[in-house]
Amino acid sequence: MDFNVKKLASDAGVFFTRAVQFTEEKLGQAEKTELDPHLENLIVRADSTKNWTEKILRQTEVLLQPNPSARIEEFIYDKLDKKLPSRTTNAELLGQYMLEAADEFGPGTPYGSTLVTVGEYQKRLGGAEREFLQTSAVTFLTPLRNFLEGDWRTISKEKRLLENRRLDLDICKARLKKAKQAEAKAAAAPDFQETRPRNYVLSASASAVRAEHELRVAQVEFDRQAEVTRLLLEGISSTHLNHLRCLQDYAEAQATYYAQCHHYMQDLQRELTRCANAVGAPHSSAAVCPSPVSSAFLPGQSPPGGTVSFLSSQKSSTLAMEHTKLPVTGTRKAKVLYDYDAHDASELSLLADELIMVYTVPGMDPDWLIGERGNEKGKVPVTYLELLS
Repeated sequence: MDFNVKKLASDAGVFFTRAVQFTEEKLGQAEKTELDPHLENLIVRADSTKNWTEKILRQTEVLLQPNPSARIEEFIYDKLDKKLPSRTTNAELLGQYMLEAADEFGPGTPYGSTLVTVGEYQKRLGGAEREFLQTSAVTFLTPLRNFLEGDWRTISKEKRLLENRRLDLDICKARLKKAKQAEAKAAAAPDFQETRPRNYVLSASASAVRAEHELRVAQVEFDRQAEVTRLLLEGISSTHLNHLRCLQDYAEAQATYYAQCHHYMQDLQRELTRCANAVGAPHSSAAVCPSPVSSAFLPGQSPPGGTVSFLSSQKSSTLAMEHTKLPVTGTRKAKVLYDYDAHDASELSLLADELIMVYTVPGMDPDWLIGERGNEKGKVPVTYLELLS
């Protein structure tokens, strides 16, 4: 018990001495040992790596899971070392509601069958999102979190120890300086045999010798700790390489996810267009949408068709119905709604608000018409036009 009390008192004394040295350095009243420039640069680089890794990790978590309560739940399960239960994505939940609504209104009705079609694709989008979240968590978030909770904690511990060793070194330097001054003052005093006892001079000399020994020990410990810290900080380069690979994996997973979404939405748009054409066909007012066609995404496969906004699908369907009623060889005017840049020589570039002549030909894709402007002619997308009488 006595030993523990003495150790506690000793530790408190060391802490107080370091605090005094640190304060005097900040006030410019004490000298400070500067670290090696290379070591200083490594520390700055490591601190920057830690700060930006934290910001990137937090913002990626917000991007992948905007719901704060869900992130807290994940944190709790992670700390309890338990597997997080599979959570239904918002798109999957929306798709389920649509399917249940279709059962309520009747899947054989136009509205009910459309709900079935859209609901199925929403569930596919939700499944793609869940797979993307899982892949991103494993390949990107977990390595960044492991660095902050593992390697960086070790580096921080060694950095704090290095700072303590530096403070101890500077304290020893200050003590030696005071001891030397006291020794010189005692030796230079006139008639010291009469004015001061001889033990005083010997004591001053012994204090200087003891201070020199403490300084040598503190210097050795400081140099050893500086080397350990330097080796750890140089490992930040390997951390950057690891995070680079994780970033590439994240970007690849993100690209795959967006490509899947684009592919599914194109398929959905074609289904809705087919639905609208079936409803608008003569003697088929009771026609319903066909079931969605399975379209699994293959990595590396380019999604078919052009890029058309899903928000304009309703207008596209209406224009497609008007298009099916056009005579095969008949022409009519059309007003261009948006600018369009031709992708190849078979297409015609368009400028918003201009008027062109359009017509269709047998066997042509219903999403396209032949457009003419003076001597220029080429394919134009129906969704970019407003057909005039």
